[in-house]
This record gives sequence, structure tokens and C-alpha cells, in this order.
Amino acid sequence: MKAYVFPGQGAQYPGMGKDLYNNSLLAKEMFEIANSILGFRITDRMFTGTDEDLKQTKTTQPAIFLHSTIFAAVMGESFKPEMVAGHSLGEFSALVANRTLSFEDGLILVSKRADAMQKACEISPSAMAAIIGLDDTVVEEACSSINEIVIPANYNCPGQIVISGSNEGIERAVEMLKAKGAKMTVMLAVGGAFHSPLMESARIELEAAIKNTYFHQPLCPVYQNVNASPSTDPDEIRSNLVAQLTSPVRWTQTIRNMISDGATSFTEVGPGKVLQGLIKKIDKNVAADGVSLQAI
Repeated sequence: MKAYVFPGQGAQYPGMGKDLYNNSLLAKEMFEIANSILGFRITDRMFTGTDEDLKQTKTTQPAIFLHSTIFAAVMGESFKPEMVAGHSLGEFSALVANRTLSFEDGLILVSKRADAMQKACEISPSAMAAIIGLDDTVVEEACSSINEIVIPANYNCPGQIVISGSNEGIERAVEMLKAKGAKMTVMLAVGGAFHSPLMESARIELEAAIKNTYFHQPLCPVYQNVNASPSTDPDEIRSNLVAQLTSPVRWTQTIRNMISDGATSFTEVGPGKVLQGLIKKIDKNVAADGVSLQAI
């Protein structure tokens, strides 16, 4: 079975999407619709902005979403997913790709999500850190032993977990995990503690927007971050999407479940190759590639 996956925050790069805009009339039309919906020319920030411009959450998330969903649209008849999944923000791209959400509604929700997360970061100074080279249980036990908000936020692949929480909680967890033998710890360049209870204010704000958005019957199952399980029920998809903001991204479990359910190849749609690398670390026996404009 053919699976398509969609990247999340961190996959952005200066110039992203410019080739799509210049070589496809459909892509140009969709980018211009996005400029109108957002009320500013996000294409200028994507095509000519700096790394710093693209790191702002309110720009990063819509930019990655647009790159992914427009690429899928430009693929046309060659885009035939039998199952989809997205990493964090990428779940919104996946839901547009499998027709659960319209392009316009998906973009509006992503924009509101980005703004809400930005505000939550400003309310509670917080951080995220990647922990390399430890078993999941070791990281989980360390986080639960600290009397601060700090939780495993992204189960990216075996031996790579991202933790999320208060500044003090992350600092203490990193020191503890170094002592337990972590091969590497890396502080992430993000605005705050995504996928943790510190995003509760953003979750409430996003929930209100999602309740007012129509979710269609999807073309194929979406494997969602919160439970790593497939769904085709619009109400269940909506509920899981709300919970995602304060819950861990179970990417390792998601890919394993997709493989168990018959996925034999994965194609990443969007900027970068991060997910391809993670998938190969989760299971080296499955095919994982990306898409290029030249191949369309």
C-alpha cells in the first residue's frame, strides 16, 4: 500500500515553494488564494525571507502547510494515497490531502493554530530539547520524576525523543538524561513547549475554530498523532486534532502501525527530508522517498 506523509515545523528553508509558484499555474493560483486569506503576502516571506523570518511560528506553520498541500495538488492524478499521516503541523496537510478539509479551511485553521501557539509561548516561557540515544522508558521515567512540567512530546524514532516543558523542567531533565547516558541533547529553536500542557490556552482557542469548521468524509484513513491509529470518522478526527496540541506526537508508533496495516512505501510531500530519515530509522526495510517538481 502507498502511504504519504507530511512534515511539520523545522522543515522550512528560504526559497521554499518558489519553484512551484514559477512552474505551475495551479500552484500560483493556490499561493495567491493563500495570500488573500492570510492578509499578507506569505509568498514573499517564503521565497525571499531569511532563516529568521521563517522561524516565526506564525509564518513557519502556514508556509510548510502551503508547500505540502500545493505540491500534492500539483501532483494531480499521480497523487493516490491509500493512507496518510502528518507530523504535528503536518497532520493538517494530511487532512487536506485526503480531502477531510478543504484547502482554504485547512489554511485558516493552521493560521489560527500558529497564532494561538505563539500567544501560549509568550504566556509561559518554555522550551523543547531533543534527547538522542536513550530508550523511551528511560526518558519517560526521568520526566515523570521531575517536579516541573516536562513530558516526552515527540516520539520521532527509536533513540530520538523530544521533550517539552518549562525552562526549569527542561534544564533539569537534560542534565538528568545526560547522566543516564544520552549520546546527545539538543535544545530546539522553537518558541516554546509544543505538545505539552503549556499549550492548553492554544488548545482551547483552536478547539473553538475546529468546531466551526466542516470536516468531510476522508478519501483514505489518516493515522493521527495522539493515538497512532487510523481514522475515517470526521468527528473522531476533529477530536484528535484538538487533543494534539497538548499531547505527544507518536510518530514511531504511527509508522509502525501503518506498516503493520500494509504500508510498503512512504512518500514525503513537502519541504525537506526529515520524515524520510525517521522512517528509515523506524524500519530500514520499507521504501521512503520524496517528491520533486521534475518528476511530476
